[in-house]
Amino acid sequence: MTSLSLKELNKLPVRLASGHRLCAGCGESIIVKQILMGTADPVAVSLSTGCLEVSTTVFPYTSWNTPYIHTAFGNGAATCAGLETAYVALKKKGKIKGDMKFVNFAGDGATYDIGLQALSGAMERGHRMMYVCLNNEAYMNTGIQRSSATTLGASTTTSWAGSVQSGKKEFSKDLTEIMVAHNIPYVAQVSPHNWRDTVTKASKGFAVDGPSFINSISPCPRGWRFPSDETINMARLAVETCVWPLFEVVDGKYSLTAESARIADGKVEKKPVMDWLTAQGRFKHLLQDRWEPIAEAYQDEVDRRWRKLIKLTELDY
Repeated sequence: MTSLSLKELNKLPVRLASGHRLCAGCGESIIVKQILMGTADPVAVSLSTGCLEVSTTVFPYTSWNTPYIHTAFGNGAATCAGLETAYVALKKKGKIKGDMKFVNFAGDGATYDIGLQALSGAMERGHRMMYVCLNNEAYMNTGIQRSSATTLGASTTTSWAGSVQSGKKEFSKDLTEIMVAHNIPYVAQVSPHNWRDTVTKASKGFAVDGPSFINSISPCPRGWRFPSDETINMARLAVETCVWPLFEVVDGKYSLTAESARIADGKVEKKPVMDWLTAQGRFKHLLQDRWEPIAEAYQDEVDRRWRKLIKLTELDY
């Protein structure tokens, strides 16, 4: 496991270089750098089409200081599984020595929607690889269209908020729970504001003998409509309101981590969801009296999922 002192982490090779074309305040590069600090071993990266891909590989340049392959929107997990399988075969033949890690990065559109079948297959087959979802809750690269990760009430270019519609009508799919249902060794949720929690979980994910899945909230100033210097505060607020709890599932056993564990223990007060809604332009319509029931439904669903998560952590296996 990688040392968690900043001094030691700074000695690791820079695997995603500066100078990429991601928007100011984008959470994705922060998350990727933290994840890749989870191992000192060589890492091969596959990257599904999305914001991160188009912004870090503008021909003829690249920001990647790792073996890297671009893969299509829907088959990132299959590509990464193929890399891992080829590595195992070559290692058996003695053509490759030493350990190597494999990780696929993808947005929520490529994970929750278009690539879900490939992801499910790779997890079920047991490939020793990590899959990281950079969840900014919409198809941001193509114009802020809704995905199944987009949450209730959010205004996007395909779930408008106006005089007759209050934004997206459905709450987000709970993909983290879907991955837990695959009975893989390690599943976790992380947030870029807490680098220690993220690097710790990445280290655990890279270390398991089998597949691991990490879902990270990834604030998007352009799509969520907040100032670009508020990214880390927005990520923190997602955790403090329990919109995005921090937890891990190790061989089926749930554990809350970091701030979420302190909220559950009563050491830190759980903030109201209204704090989350008022901080982002995509929810500004929910502040109108006529859409108050939507805001209340959002709070109710967050509370329901939070209570369920606490009960899951109390199960004795």
